[in-house]
Amino acid sequence: MFLADYHTHCLCSFDSSAPLPDMARAAAAAGLDELCLTDHCDLLNTQGKPDLSFRWAPVEEQLSLARPQTEGKLTIRMGVELGSAWEFPDFAREVVSHPDLDFVLGSVHNLSLADGGTDFYYINYKSESECYSVLDRYFDCMEALVEMDCYDVLAHIIYPLRYMNDRDGRHAALNRYEPQLRRILTTVISKGKGIELNTCRGRTIEPWRWLLTLYKDCGGAILTLGSDAHAPQDVAKGLREGAALLKEIGFQQIARYVRRKAELMPI
Repeated sequence: MFLADYHTHCLCSFDSSAPLPDMARAAAAAGLDELCLTDHCDLLNTQGKPDLSFRWAPVEEQLSLARPQTEGKLTIRMGVELGSAWEFPDFAREVVSHPDLDFVLGSVHNLSLADGGTDFYYINYKSESECYSVLDRYFDCMEALVEMDCYDVLAHIIYPLRYMNDRDGRHAALNRYEPQLRRILTTVISKGKGIELNTCRGRTIEPWRWLLTLYKDCGGAILTLGSDAHAPQDVAKGLREGAALLKEIGFQQIARYVRRKAELMPI
C-alpha cells in the first residue's frame, strides 16, 4: 500500500511555526512513503487584500534541511498551495514555473476580490441562508479556478463546511450544487487534473463520501490524500481512514506527483 501526505504546511506558511525537518520525522514515524510540502501562496491575504509577496527561497531552505535527514526513509516532494490564482493569473503562472516543483494544489480560501476577498474563516455563519449565499460565490470562484492550468489537484472542495457546520453548528449541504459541481469536476477531469480528500487533521472523512461518489460518477480517477497538517503531531492523521473510504467507493489508486506529472499508485 502506497501512503503519502500531499497537503502539509511548515513555517513557510503564515499559520505554521513547524520546521520541515520536524514534519518529515513525523511522516517517517507514521510510515509514509512520501510527504509533499504545500506551503501557502495565497494571492489574497486573510484580510482580502492582494498579496504577491510569495518567494521560493524559504521553501528551498527548508527542503535542503529536511531531505538529508530522511534520505532512504521518506521522499519529500516540493509543492505549493496556490490560492485565488484566477485573480492574478500572471503571478500564478510565475509561481508554478519553478523547475523543481512537483505539485500544485489549487485552492479557494477567500471570496473573490470583487466580493471583498473575505477569508471564509472570518465569516460568522449565522444561518443556513447565509451559508448558501457564501457557497454560491465559493463555487463561482472555483469554476474560474478550474479553467486555469496552474494547478494539479483541486484542494479541499468541501472547505467552507469546516466553519459553517463544524465550527458554527449549521447544516449546509452540497447536494443542491450537484449540477455546478458536475461542471467543475468534468472540467478538472478533462484537463487531466485531480481532486484531494483532505482529512482536516483527521477530523473529516465521512463528509467526503457524497462528493467522492459524484467524482467517480463523472469519471474521475486522480486523487491525492492530505492531512492539512500545520504541526508534526497532525502529519498523516486520517490518511488510512481516507484511503479506506476511497476503496469503499471503488477507487483503487491514489496519485503521487513528480515534476507535476501524476503517477497512480495502488492504495
